Amino acid sequence: MNRHKQRMILTVAATLVPLTVACGTGKADSGSVSVPQPLTGVDWRVDSLTVAGTTRHAPAAAHLRIGEDGTAAGNLGCNQFSARATVHGDHITFGALRTTRMACAPDRMAFERALSRALTTGTLVAKADDGKLTLTDGAGDRIQLSRNAE
Repeated sequence: MNRHKQRMILTVAATLVPLTVACGTGKADSGSVSVPQPLTGVDWRVDSLTVAGTTRHAPAAAHLRIGEDGTAAGNLGCNQFSARATVHGDHITFGALRTTRMACAPDRMAFERALSRALTTGTLVAKADDGKLTLTDGAGDRIQLSRNAE
């Protein structure tokens, strides 16, 4: 290999290695690597819902699962639901919810109505990391979820 070619290879390597490291997925503050979590095929427990700056803790029954086939199902806090879900990268859009019609305590029903609105208000942006999932709508309202133990 001639000297010019060797210098070019070394120059390219010297340029690309720092760029590769700088563009990595590691967290600078902890030294750990952030591994993207799957959104579909996971049982998620609803922990809380924040709407207009007010956070409500979810009833124990609230959960959801988004299937890889585009189906979503779970519990809104009292009633079971199912819907179509479209996932594009970190964006999720839920179709109309089909629910059972049980009556529960007023606080559970209020949470259920708020969660139903939050899920169907439009496209949600998902951030999944370390067994947690946050779904955020365009107004900044958030649904906090945790991966159910299996």
